[in-house]
Amino acid sequence: MIIMMLGAFLVSAGIVLILMPYYINYLKKISFNQAVSEYSLEEYQKKAKTPTMGGVLFVIVPVLVTFLFIPKAVFDMDVAIVLLAFIGYGAIGFIDDYIIVIKQDNQGLLASHKFLLQVLLAVIFFIVYQSHTSLDIVIPIFHTVLPLGGLYGVLIFFMFVGGSNAVNLTDGMDGLAAGCSVIALVPFLLFALQARNIAIVVFISSLLGALIGYLRFNIHPAKIFMGDTGSLALGGSLAALAMVLKQEVAFLFIGGVFVWETLCVIIQISSVKLRGKRVFRYTPIHYSFVLQGMKETKVVRSFWILSVICAVVGFIIAVL
Repeated sequence: MIIMMLGAFLVSAGIVLILMPYYINYLKKISFNQAVSEYSLEEYQKKAKTPTMGGVLFVIVPVLVTFLFIPKAVFDMDVAIVLLAFIGYGAIGFIDDYIIVIKQDNQGLLASHKFLLQVLLAVIFFIVYQSHTSLDIVIPIFHTVLPLGGLYGVLIFFMFVGGSNAVNLTDGMDGLAAGCSVIALVPFLLFALQARNIAIVVFISSLLGALIGYLRFNIHPAKIFMGDTGSLALGGSLAALAMVLKQEVAFLFIGGVFVWETLCVIIQISSVKLRGKRVFRYTPIHYSFVLQGMKETKVVRSFWILSVICAVVGFIIAVL
């Protein structure tokens, strides 16, 4: 299992490292450049000429590498659910990115249309999943099994829709979302190793390798951005991994940075609408630190450290 894990990691990393320069040049040639987010600060406008949709490569490569190492993985229901989330949410992001690039504004898919597609996928996951396994969750530490029944569908809704959008909100600085995702994936790799789920181990290893390869070109100064293709795919895959590995509660802690980013945005919007006042200087919250004088690279490193703390806490809570 360890040999397959390392092999999948190295093959994915190698493919992305080799192909990414050619992919970046191709995107520049066809002018698939970043449309600056409506949430971005003014000083980030210069990033508008950076190619986007880097997520396409780190979505395709892990899927192919997983099937290369385990051809029968498609018949494994756990892998099928994870890949469906990974590819499905990546496809929604791809459509959004494509519209944004073609129109050269940051509107993309209408929010209602994107939300509807995300909910539709979550419903499909629930239908498939409930025919595959129990709809219980395990409360860590207390080791209490809580049967949710139909309410598990509500949990899936928040995990998938919330998770995919949370990574999307975090994707605002060079290396931020990709680095935090790498860190968040590590506990799930350990859970999969503990469960001896070889197919899931290979997939996570492949994804980690592809993300490490992508980070080589995404750390400051970024030569490419993942776009919604990458951020939605990563959020969807993290939620799916938590679901199939029965670590739904631990997911909240492991993805603590993503949860924090999302809660800050929700609190900010609610406060402005209800009180006419801001709670934070700027949201997503990572921009607030830049406004306070921190360099972007320092903010990213700080968030990576926080993500490591969250991942360790989540893992410890899960195994106690």
